Amino acid sequence: MKLPVFGWAFHILEFIPVERKWEIDEPNMRHILSTYKDPDDPLWLAVFPEGTDFTEQKCIRSQQFAAENGLPILRNVLLPKTRGFYTCYETLRCSIDAVYDVTIAYKHRCPLFRDIVFGVDPSEVHIHVKRIPVHEIPISENDTATWLIERFRIKDHLLSDFTIQGHFPNQGTEGDLLTLKYLAISAVIIVVTLMCTYLSIFSSVWFKIYIIASCSYLASATYFNIRPPPILASIKALCFGVKSV
Repeated sequence: MKLPVFGWAFHILEFIPVERKWEIDEPNMRHILSTYKDPDDPLWLAVFPEGTDFTEQKCIRSQQFAAENGLPILRNVLLPKTRGFYTCYETLRCSIDAVYDVTIAYKHRCPLFRDIVFGVDPSEVHIHVKRIPVHEIPISENDTATWLIERFRIKDHLLSDFTIQGHFPNQGTEGDLLTLKYLAISAVIIVVTLMCTYLSIFSSVWFKIYIIASCSYLASATYFNIRPPPILASIKALCFGVKSV
């Protein structure tokens, strides 16, 4: 999280940093998650329970662990890390109304980073979403862990069927993208990026001061763990004033 630029972005976007040491991560996660309960700051928390990317070597280790512990042997996903998920769920259970189980599949294969950079793949992406109300999820840690592993068993079955059939069950169709619209958006992004780059290098001293001040603020906010206030709450405070209790 202390990496220049990337670490700043992760901090502003409220990523939760982990050290992969549970005795350190658990209290830190609970502290950060407790700040997400503000009703004036609507919450969407994305969680990847596997805890890492999927590779053949990691899949083999996951299958070995599953076989040794009497758990389902999965072929398309890794066994989920149940403690991290339960910590998020337990802390935020009263602040959310549902969990969305999202499964993503690619037409040919999972794209590599260079495929995305050069626009080679993915040529087609399929997304399966199941909304699960909070009241349907167990409360205890052991029952939640069993529930999560079952969700991943179903997810693994969905991906196996997708490999054979080429689509998810009851899949809808999406209209074609508007090429001109997205070309125009891409052109605007490129022009703005080039303008900012030009101004950063060749502009007046005031723009350079602004860049330096912004970088200093982002570095300080990341280092000292300063988080921006909820946007909606800040707007309400400016427009209507802070209501005294």
